[in-house]
Amino acid sequence: MELTYTLCALNELEQLRSISEQTFVTAFAKDNDPEDFKIYIKKAFALETIKAELLNPNSDFYCVYSKNEIVGYFKLNVKDAQSELKQDDSIELERIYVLHKHQGLGLGEQFLHHIKTIAQERNKKTLWLGVWQENKRAIKFYERHGFQKFDTHPYYIGSDEQTDWLMRFNLSTL
Repeated sequence: MELTYTLCALNELEQLRSISEQTFVTAFAKDNDPEDFKIYIKKAFALETIKAELLNPNSDFYCVYSKNEIVGYFKLNVKDAQSELKQDDSIELERIYVLHKHQGLGLGEQFLHHIKTIAQERNKKTLWLGVWQENKRAIKFYERHGFQKFDTHPYYIGSDEQTDWLMRFNLSTL
């Protein structure tokens, strides 16, 4: 499938919110306390929250299209927008969301290849991310693509403290 990557604009805000909520709920609702999950979704994917993230000069949202249909998006953070490392030579992949009806088609791999290219073009040395330790499928995906665990950090769904693995990819290996 041929994909087109564009920086998301403010007029795509509702679409970003909808994709975020749909993909997150589909992936994680069954594994979390319903009340905690509801609180998290309401805050994390509120229009105001996503708008503030979209307007942050150190964060970029890339909308991904196949023909004229959006299939997902990803979010990259640099400098102080990063949740952890905050190093000038690193870039965080905070979100990579593929709509459910487009999953299983190898799009995540295509997204990741493009993300690595963007990171290289920005002269970054490290691409890193956080992934829930219980998301074994995602961990295996990232390991297959050269990411290695280097630390952990807490991640909250409502009041439920969970653990994310921090994984990094050394861009000099490309």
